[in-house]
Amino acid sequence: MSDWSWAYDPDEEHVAGGVPAAFVAEVERLAEDLVVLARTGADLDHVGEGPRPGGMRQLEVLGGFFFFLAFRRGRLIVITRIVPPFDSL
Repeated sequence: MSDWSWAYDPDEEHVAGGVPAAFVAEVERLAEDLVVLARTGADLDHVGEGPRPGGMRQLEVLGGFFFFLAFRRGRLIVITRIVPPFDSL
């Protein structure tokens, strides 16, 4: 059985480039938490906000937020956009 993981799409520079390192670290920590949840069989369609089932999800973090998709078949959580708090831009 393959295991869950997470990745940036299309890549880290495109998604996290220019975002404060501390904010990116917190997003990555939460991505690891999502992986742990997925490994337990939790339904990630009910995490954060967004359409159900299977659509892009938005999760708030430290006054900002990030978008992710959970691909069950590929056992992959994909972070597509990070939006830090306005005052950190």
